[in-house]
Amino acid sequence: MKRGRTSAIVKRLPHFDVAGHFAEGPARVGVQIGFGSLCAIAMIAIRSALDVIVPTAGPFALVYPTVLLATLYGRWLAGIVAYFICFFWAWFYVLPAVGSFHFEVPTDPARVAINAFAALIVLLFAETFRHAGAEYAEERDAEIARRQLLLEELDHRTKNNFALSVSLLETQRRRVESEEASDALTQAIGRLHSFASAYSNLNENQGEGASVEMRPYLEDVVNRFREAALDENVAVETHVDVDELPRATAVAIGLFTNEALTNCAKYAFAEGERGTIHVSLKESGDSWLLQIADNGTRKPAAASEALPSSGLGTRLFQAFANQADAEYRIDLEGPGCTVSLIGNSDEDEISPS
Repeated sequence: MKRGRTSAIVKRLPHFDVAGHFAEGPARVGVQIGFGSLCAIAMIAIRSALDVIVPTAGPFALVYPTVLLATLYGRWLAGIVAYFICFFWAWFYVLPAVGSFHFEVPTDPARVAINAFAALIVLLFAETFRHAGAEYAEERDAEIARRQLLLEELDHRTKNNFALSVSLLETQRRRVESEEASDALTQAIGRLHSFASAYSNLNENQGEGASVEMRPYLEDVVNRFREAALDENVAVETHVDVDELPRATAVAIGLFTNEALTNCAKYAFAEGERGTIHVSLKESGDSWLLQIADNGTRKPAAASEALPSSGLGTRLFQAFANQADAEYRIDLEGPGCTVSLIGNSDEDEISPS
């Protein structure tokens, strides 16, 4: 936790600008002068404390970091204020003769001139890099805003495409006379609804991060499906003990879960039959295990649909498993059916229970 906070503070430092929140004018000028003066006062306090231990040693040593910091975070005017205050104070109070602008060593005039010139170079380079960094940040923010606008447009068009596809399939289903073709179109419409639901969940609740919080994500996927497709007599229990997974893996898990729940809704329970579907995502070391298990009395057609074949459902299971870099299994032994997705190819480490 402490390391994370430290990292966050370090990331904010390059963007710190004491005058950035003030419009051009007297307010901004006053802030810059004030910040430069505060930096100079801080240097004078530190230098005074050091004089107790090493008097007159390195009289201009602290001028450089003070001018650098004042310029980077207070802009060029703050750097100039700090430059003059610190330099002339060090010359008067630290460099021998102390309390005077006179020189005790013949070579000190050249020493003062070199340090003055060097500190000025530090100021100029600090302002150059500060300005370049500010321009880069503005360009980056503009690019982020542009990409966000494009993503919003893409999101809008994607949702419209889902809706249009469903509408076209619905129209075609009403026109076909074959019951088999109508059932196939109904399944396709259901899968499109599942894909649209999973997409909406990720886009609305999880943002565009590299990883996804699995508990709220999977619970929302299950809840959306339950409200849309399951009978009131069928209960769904969800248990998730995996914190986060990469986004691509989470997408595949959501779609795999939707497809498994679709099979449960179609085949697991007879009309009006009470039952329960258990959805769990467990973690063991670097591996994870997703299971969707029902306790329904399966219809005769369900076995042929669930067992490995060339059907669309099986191909979708395999595609989602490949996307998650995982393996899937279907277990028809005992009551109901259990569909598992295993996030580690080493079957000895974790296996369906």
